[in-house]
Amino acid sequence: MGNYFKKQKIFFALVGLIIISTLLAFATVKIIRSRMYSKQEVPRVEDNIEEPGITREGIPGGSGKWESVPPEPAEKVNPDDLPEHKKGEQDGQPVEEPAGEGKPVKEEHVKVKGIYVSGWIAGTKERFDELVELIETTELNSMVIDVKEDKGNITYLSDVPLVKEIDASINMVGDIQKIMATLKEKNIYPIARIVCFKDPLASGRLPDLAIKTKDGSLWRDNKGNTWLNPYNEETWKYIVDISKEAARLGFKDIQYDYVRFPTDGNIKTIDYGDAEKTKTKSQAIAEFLAYAKKELSPFGVHVSADIFGIVPVVEGDYEQIGQHLEEISSEIDYICPMVYPSHYANASQNGVGQEINGILYKYPDLEPYGVVYNTLVLAKKRLEASQAKAKIRPYLQDFTASYLGKGNYQQYGAEQIRDQIQATYDAGLEEWILWDPSNRYTVDGLLKE
Repeated sequence: MGNYFKKQKIFFALVGLIIISTLLAFATVKIIRSRMYSKQEVPRVEDNIEEPGITREGIPGGSGKWESVPPEPAEKVNPDDLPEHKKGEQDGQPVEEPAGEGKPVKEEHVKVKGIYVSGWIAGTKERFDELVELIETTELNSMVIDVKEDKGNITYLSDVPLVKEIDASINMVGDIQKIMATLKEKNIYPIARIVCFKDPLASGRLPDLAIKTKDGSLWRDNKGNTWLNPYNEETWKYIVDISKEAARLGFKDIQYDYVRFPTDGNIKTIDYGDAEKTKTKSQAIAEFLAYAKKELSPFGVHVSADIFGIVPVVEGDYEQIGQHLEEISSEIDYICPMVYPSHYANASQNGVGQEINGILYKYPDLEPYGVVYNTLVLAKKRLEASQAKAKIRPYLQDFTASYLGKGNYQQYGAEQIRDQIQATYDAGLEEWILWDPSNRYTVDGLLKE
């Protein structure tokens, strides 16, 4: 009987050792797998969003908490079924890692066919969903969304310190994280529109950054707007800090609008300070864009700039607003000439019309193909000659300019939209964006998909 209990004790001891060994082995495997996931497979969200000095809590709409879980096995996808900016992520081809400190990432390249969307429309679910559906069912693939609009408002609750200090956020968009997630899910290329120096809000609340008159007071344009001083490098930092936040949110292209000096008002009374004595306006704008490009390079975003449609047509900085075609194109990725036919001079305004590439257009709004084609041909020719790095991505007109008066304009519909798109292609370009301030785009002017 004693031998029986002795054998039983030995048996249970052996079983216990086996169980303990099994548990230790399982735990070891789990730890190894956990380390493998943390180093290789689980995306580091903070690498996508943060840079030195920025915390998780600093992300608009963020909870400050992150969870890392092993991803589900990826379903095999036919690369031919992917949008352009997703190709190369399948079949074992390397995918670019998120940006870390001092580590630039490769910029995505998408042949943009886009529409502009204001902050209010982006924040109105029904209208935003309509525009997403428009993109999904047509040749469109991109959306330009207001991040900073021309009154100086940031369209979501920003965490940029100076934006918060001057209370420059208006929650037009609402849940910006949800908007960005929708665009990512739908493979819609997101572009952030950031209005630069026309900023009555910041210039009014930060007068040291504003354009002043010779008597030291704030200068105002014809509509009473105050402007940020493009010579002042503190204004550059303010704009670029907002741009960095947009990049962290997931925008792939930072598009600067009103990247120029004022065109109207009593310009002669302006005192830009000592900087005006050492550099031209076009040099100031070019240096701002070079600064923005350098500061944004770790985020892997494109930098683009909107320019007047007349800029490629005339030599130099014709209107003395800082938009010299070759200079402004020297450092950034894209220029976006606003080649709206309605915006060129017509005969009722100057008695002549507008000459473009040797052709006189008395009423440019009536001839969208010719105006767009000849402007873009000139732009392309000049950039090729100067070896400027920027590509051309024009804004096209999808609105009716009835304000021009009878005989000077026409109703813009499907025919006029297609004429402008075809003119873009015939000029040797592949990208374009439609502009309508009300965001009601001509569906029949777009190819269905």
